Amino acid sequence: MIDIDIIKRLEGSNGELKLDIKLEIKEGSFVSILGKSGSGKTTLLRILAGLESSAGHIEIDGEFWLNKKIFVHPRQRSVGFVFQDYTLFPNMSVFENLLFAKDDKKLAISLLEMTELDNLKDRYPLKLSGGQQQRVSICRALMRKPKILLLDEPLSALDMQMREKLQTEILKLHKTFGTTTIMVSHSPNEIYKMSDFVALIEDGKVKKYGKPKDILLKTSGSQKFSFGGRILDIYRADILKIAVIAIDNQIVEIVLDSNEAEILKIGDSVRVSTKAFSPIVSKI
Repeated sequence: MIDIDIIKRLEGSNGELKLDIKLEIKEGSFVSILGKSGSGKTTLLRILAGLESSAGHIEIDGEFWLNKKIFVHPRQRSVGFVFQDYTLFPNMSVFENLLFAKDDKKLAISLLEMTELDNLKDRYPLKLSGGQQQRVSICRALMRKPKILLLDEPLSALDMQMREKLQTEILKLHKTFGTTTIMVSHSPNEIYKMSDFVALIEDGKVKKYGKPKDILLKTSGSQKFSFGGRILDIYRADILKIAVIAIDNQIVEIVLDSNEAEILKIGDSVRVSTKAFSPIVSKI
């Protein structure tokens, strides 16, 4: 069990924020951290890794990494950290990057085989695609077989096809190593697919914690579908008014009724939902 109870005051673009996180995470689970930019998600990961200090305590399986008297140095914490920007050593090959973390050639080869990188082990990072570099970063983070793997939006810079591929590979590695994984992500699709639990952080506090279905699905009453989006454009087509709405990575057109056309404008955040509706689902 990971017991987190920390307090830290942060200075953000909207003024001072008090990060006050209380969270218990089951060993071996995959937990995603969801919240708006500036809510304290990345700071939480950095505190867990020992890259920032805070008041309070962090207890891992009965061992304190942080309390009033103890602050365990990052190198002494069993943590693997994967950033958004890869952070590989450009003057080292793929294989050398892994061995820098831990001199275990057998494990390095095994990780590279699992992520289909074994034929690229002698290449340098600048000769790899973004997806390949991120796979190397994940492998390197797992070289020490950490108790906790921290992922800070590791896939946000990748296209959708590569994101989906790496989501599958991260889940495979997570299950193989039994590592407790904590990931910051803004993608509901990604979070729903990968997570056992989701922590929703608002204004520096854990607002909700539970199964992805309970946190992410926002339908109520007789609604069958409900999606959040933003209006990009509103235009007239004959007698109809059409709203162009961005929903996640998709853009859709919705016919507005007279009341909606009156009150909605470009730039509004909206929720698109349906009630009596029989959807057709087809493979693409």
